[in-house]
Amino acid sequence: MKLTVLGAGCWGLTLAWLLTNNFKDITIWGREQDLNEDLKINKHTSKPLEVQLDKKVEITSDLTAAIANADIILSVISTSGTRDVCENLKKSGIKPEQILVNASKGIELPSLMRMSEVIKDVLPEQKLVILSGPTLAKEVLQGKPTAACVACEDIETATFVQKAMNVADRFRLYTNTDVVGVELGGSLKNVIAIASGFAHEMGLGDNCSGSLLTRGMAEIVRVSIQLGANPSTLYGLSGMGDLIATCSSPFSRNYTVGSMLAKGKKINDILSELGSVAEGVKTSKAICELAKKLDIEVPVSNAIYEAVYTDITPKELLSKLMNRKLKEEERYV
Repeated sequence: MKLTVLGAGCWGLTLAWLLTNNFKDITIWGREQDLNEDLKINKHTSKPLEVQLDKKVEITSDLTAAIANADIILSVISTSGTRDVCENLKKSGIKPEQILVNASKGIELPSLMRMSEVIKDVLPEQKLVILSGPTLAKEVLQGKPTAACVACEDIETATFVQKAMNVADRFRLYTNTDVVGVELGGSLKNVIAIASGFAHEMGLGDNCSGSLLTRGMAEIVRVSIQLGANPSTLYGLSGMGDLIATCSSPFSRNYTVGSMLAKGKKINDILSELGSVAEGVKTSKAICELAKKLDIEVPVSNAIYEAVYTDITPKELLSKLMNRKLKEEERYV
């Protein structure tokens, strides 16, 4: 079988490295400006993480050649770039029977569409699977084990991808048919991860961290249920599992953004220093717009939106969250 990975960023390269022995042929596609000589010639990169790919991996900026004869096309494109890449896939002759697996976690602005909705908007006949879960690239590259889920309304397609991409002892995959829940859990937790990094940098303690994750999860569930998700999905790998991992690890880009915001750094400087995408930044805007549209309260997400896009101080943010009107705790199960 052939695997094509779209996107030569950190997670795309990590997945290509991880799945080397699962596929006879592996091709990585990236824009020419994203492919440096070290990567093209030596199959190696050192930024933002060091990845050494197998010599059999082909690297190209020719999209038509990259997807030719691919059984699985793994999209690891930023949220803002997904629509354009799908338009180019259509022009490049992608076939409906080729399985497109999306591994990006985010919500498109200004449409507020999930990635599966964006992809289906451009490629309505495409077989589509969503990959999501606690998958910090640095730990995967260290050979540490994790689990994730592959979601598709067609369970046979999900099962095919599960078997093709499962890696013994390292990458355990579960199937799920709740595409909405899997996508929203993986996307919205990035905002809470920013909040977690923010609180940790401020030295607010473990009690605060536990409270923040719990109330953040309540927001994720509140919004996702209104959009059609199954509540149980949100307490699985792509929801609670991913939330715990990204909210407790300095390896998480979103956690790092929160930590740097708490130090008083501006978001443009932070993103420039990171040198990679932190989807929670734009998702903080998306969830606030979704919540307003649905008439749902999301105070933690609102706080992060303010931290990212305004000059509010960390002390003012904390005060706003802690001194809100008292209320009853929700029950979802």
